[in-house]
Amino acid sequence: MNEKRFFSTKNITYLAVLLALVILFQVLSGFMKIGTTTFCLVLIPIVLGGVMLGVRAGAFLGFAFGVVVIVDALCGLDPFTLYMLNDSPVFAVLLCLVKGVAAGVVPALLYKAVAKKNERAAVFVAAALAPIVNTGIFIVGALMMSGLFMETMAAFGVEISGLSPFYVIVVIGVGINFFVELALNLVLAPTMHTVVKVVSRRNSK
Repeated sequence: MNEKRFFSTKNITYLAVLLALVILFQVLSGFMKIGTTTFCLVLIPIVLGGVMLGVRAGAFLGFAFGVVVIVDALCGLDPFTLYMLNDSPVFAVLLCLVKGVAAGVVPALLYKAVAKKNERAAVFVAAALAPIVNTGIFIVGALMMSGLFMETMAAFGVEISGLSPFYVIVVIGVGINFFVELALNLVLAPTMHTVVKVVSRRNSK
């Protein structure tokens, strides 16, 4: 997609709507928790942006996701992230932004590659990759600062005595949340595919 086409009125409109959904879904996700962390409906508009508008849109929406996570924490809507921000602000901010951007970029790239053979399959690949990338980078980051993560879990009353950091991060910290996010994205993938086809037809006119 060339520069002129990317910044067309239609694309800017789509991007604005998707950005509004990213902000709305992330704010609402603060009230939808399983265990200690939230599950992200916000990944759905990020995937849509990446597959409809390309890698730059995926990166922008993913970055916006990371920013909103940080703002949520600073506003007290995500006490868990706020605790980590207070103890290790630079690393926590980088983790939020990197995993957000990657969750937008990687699915968009794979969608572009797979869509050449099968567009429907490409949408499912992108939908699955977003939570995998988002959660995977979170796990890596949490393991890199496992001491702080364990301290945070204990501060929130989670019983972790005798458990390894890997178990606490992967099973307790992530656990069912990842599978809920993955299921939501895959269930909604057919709807995403329909939206992509409609948008593609309109853009081709």
